[in-house]
Order: sequence, then structure tokens, then C-alpha cells
Amino acid sequence: MKNVTIYTGPLCNFCDAAKRLLTRNNVKYKEINIATVNGAMDEMITKANGKRTIPQIFFDDQHIGGYDEVRSLEKENNLLELLKWFIQKYQNICLKLNKFKLF
Repeated sequence: MKNVTIYTGPLCNFCDAAKRLLTRNNVKYKEINIATVNGAMDEMITKANGKRTIPQIFFDDQHIGGYDEVRSLEKENNLLELLKWFIQKYQNICLKLNKFKLF
């Protein structure tokens, strides 16, 4: 799987639900808690085009949205397909640059 990043915060039920959803789908992710990481909130807002709510979820640098968007992808059976698309995109870039394939 590609790099999945989730910006979270304390006492956030939607953050917990999003993490459970990703775990349930065997998606490894990097969690960044905006309450404990200096500059993380500003970074998240910039990357998410001004969105200030948590969670905010990214596949590589592509902003996916929050819990509702990821849950919709899962319900429509598109979550894993989208992740596979990112993997294929990255492999194609590596091949063009004469780099080794990851998988």
C-alpha cells in the first residue's frame, strides 16, 4: 500500500472511527496528532485546502477527505481500488525513472 496519512486530534470519535476503518481494511497508516506535533495543524490545513476539521486523510499527497469520505469509498468498494491505483501510479513513475519496482 502507498503512504496513508491521517491527521487526528484528542477525543475525536470520527478519528477513532477512521483509524478502525483503515485497520479493518488492512491499510497501514501514519497518524499525526495535531495536538501534540508542532506545526501539524497548519500543515494539515494547507494540505487539505483550508479544511480545519479532523480527521483529514491523505493517500500520498492526495487529499481524500475525512471519515465520511473514506467510509463512502469503503461502502462503494472503492477504497482498496483507489489505493491500488496509487500503487500502480507510483510503480509507473519508478519505471520511467529506471528505479526498482517496490512490489
